[in-house]
Amino acid sequence: MIKRTLILLYILLILTMATATVVEKFMGTDYVSSRIYGAWWFSLLWGILTALGVLYIVRSRMRQWNIVALHLSFVVILAGALLTHLTSFRGTMPLRVGQTTDRYYRTDGETGMPSHRLPFRIRLDGFHVRYHAGTKAAADYESRVTVMDGNDRQPAIVSMNHIMTHRGVRFYQSSYDADMRGSTLAINSDPYGIPVTYTGYALLFFSLIALLMRRDGTFRTLLRHPLLRKGMLVSVLWLCMLDVNATTTFPKDVADRFGHLHILYQDRVCLLQTPARDFTKKLCGKASYKGCTAEQVFTGFIFWGDEWADELLLKVKRGVFKETLQLPDYVSVNALFDRAMGGYRLAAYVEEYYRGAQDDFHRQAVELDEKVKLVMELRQAALLSIFPYTTGGRTLWYTPTEKYPAAIPAADVRYMREVFSTLYADALTGNNAHVAEVLQGLEQFQRRHAGTSLPSIWTDCAERIYNVVPFATLLFVVNLVAGLALLLFFILRLTRRPCKLYVTRWVQRVSVGVLLVSFLSLTLCLALRWIISGTIPMGNGYETMLFVAWLILLAALLCRRMEAVVMFGLILSGFFLLVSHLSLMDPAITPIMPVLHSPLLTVHVGIIMIGYALLSFTFICGLTGLFVPRHAQQLQVLSQLFLYPALAALGSGIFIGAIWANVSWGQYWSWDPKETWALITFMVYGAAVHKQSLPLLARPHAYHIYMTLAFLTILMTYFGVNYFLGGMHAYA
Repeated sequence: MIKRTLILLYILLILTMATATVVEKFMGTDYVSSRIYGAWWFSLLWGILTALGVLYIVRSRMRQWNIVALHLSFVVILAGALLTHLTSFRGTMPLRVGQTTDRYYRTDGETGMPSHRLPFRIRLDGFHVRYHAGTKAAADYESRVTVMDGNDRQPAIVSMNHIMTHRGVRFYQSSYDADMRGSTLAINSDPYGIPVTYTGYALLFFSLIALLMRRDGTFRTLLRHPLLRKGMLVSVLWLCMLDVNATTTFPKDVADRFGHLHILYQDRVCLLQTPARDFTKKLCGKASYKGCTAEQVFTGFIFWGDEWADELLLKVKRGVFKETLQLPDYVSVNALFDRAMGGYRLAAYVEEYYRGAQDDFHRQAVELDEKVKLVMELRQAALLSIFPYTTGGRTLWYTPTEKYPAAIPAADVRYMREVFSTLYADALTGNNAHVAEVLQGLEQFQRRHAGTSLPSIWTDCAERIYNVVPFATLLFVVNLVAGLALLLFFILRLTRRPCKLYVTRWVQRVSVGVLLVSFLSLTLCLALRWIISGTIPMGNGYETMLFVAWLILLAALLCRRMEAVVMFGLILSGFFLLVSHLSLMDPAITPIMPVLHSPLLTVHVGIIMIGYALLSFTFICGLTGLFVPRHAQQLQVLSQLFLYPALAALGSGIFIGAIWANVSWGQYWSWDPKETWALITFMVYGAAVHKQSLPLLARPHAYHIYMTLAFLTILMTYFGVNYFLGGMHAYA
């Protein structure tokens, strides 16, 4: 009776959450937050499910401590969520410069008094927008405040990437007033729920690791399964899968000469080729456009800006934003400026976003605005810090249009102001020979006045190689294809007669060869980045993904005699490299929201991607088991080998994302559609490991049907949320 009720409640909660994401699409977030997720009956369902689950575990006399700890972690997490729901509060605190207040406004559905009071006061001393060097692009929004608690006065800074905490109340930068004299801070107080929830997370991570590492556990037992030895060794087989010419620009050889100039870019001196490639990737999604190199696109916008502003470069994501502005899939820069519609069509939406309207519609407007802003800054030469000058032992880099220090001689000032006018005239008349001469003179000017700030020849050489060879893209394709080929080979060995010994050895040698080439290539990639930056390449999320992939390949090489480890190394490194590749599709020339630069985000995305990838191969095993029933039992064992690490990765990834969200904006779970569907996926696949409680899933045929249908939750998580449900995690 308990088990049946438990199963029914489990299914009911999954269906409720799935329905809520669809209802949210039509009724809005506030509706489902108050009527479903925040309703008493929804919390009651979770409470009854938890109580029955604990009772069932006690009656079952479960003896494996790691399994008990795993289920206990969910109880603790839900208890923390209940404490958060009952004891926490969220709100906003509007501030004006020089004014002191202790009042805030609840934003968590609280009714009654329009405002509440804190036990201390906050004074706004100033609000400041920090810009990126050499640009007018906002890098951060900072509120300088003073906390007044009795006789204590404590100054602090609250910004998009820096939280202030006082007496258990956390303050986040939320929005600001149009006159720059006011700021709104978001506040969150959850002194009881967060410690309990984090305890649950820690217990969860520990028990998930134990689930895979315990010697007498199910996963380690599966690795020794005799059915695997028949056909697939000890397979920790972690997986089971016309350009037209653009508008006017310089010839490739002339544009390439521009790429050899040096420029101050992202606080370092590098070849102009690098910002040119990043600029083109930012606009087009790749380092070329209609047969034009990145340098041609970059110089095209500089010297033929009006023509290039008509090119359909900017992709517009589908959704309400696109429909409201009636935009096609790709738009030009000029299409976003319309005098009849009030000038710049995105201006109002961007302002609303930075004043607090940070929904999906306004977020897409800001993303498109970043690209337009980048083009405008290039056309105004604000990005072209290419004139170095050393005075008083200090070298600074200047743009053609800024005010130069009086210490610079008039002749050099005249040269810096006029050189681009000369290039512009030559570009319009097609005098490319003179352009080359002017560029040669500019290179000499840089060497003469740059002091010691110019990179070495070896550094420039390393940067050219790195810019030309897309290491992450090539290696993720090679590794995943090689891993998939190995998987197919093992499946063939499973479903047919054993291969001849020489074939098996040949496949082993080729796979190790691919592994070695991939490792050496990635080593070269990291070495080039080290030479270019002068520091160990572990300073950001992209480099971390590369380094993790490198470590995986190294471990696989050291254990190359084990076929399973070679397979694991290729597949897993391929997915880490895929994450690296995806992070390069939108290079951060101008900053996106600072919160997205957190290393927790990179880990969260990388681990969840691994989990989804592994689960996708349980789908392949399921289909194969249904169509080749005589090998259904072997495929069930193989599928379970994917399932256990997949659940560990998915569970860890989901709750690492929750920690990141809590650190960044004070709410570790917001019931966003993608969050909800990730939880649904975890719950659906989690049921498949409960063979003793669900004996039907112990049968190979029923198991494969379930795993095949379960894959629909992954499809919904990716395609359903992205293209239908929307939300802040939608990418389409």
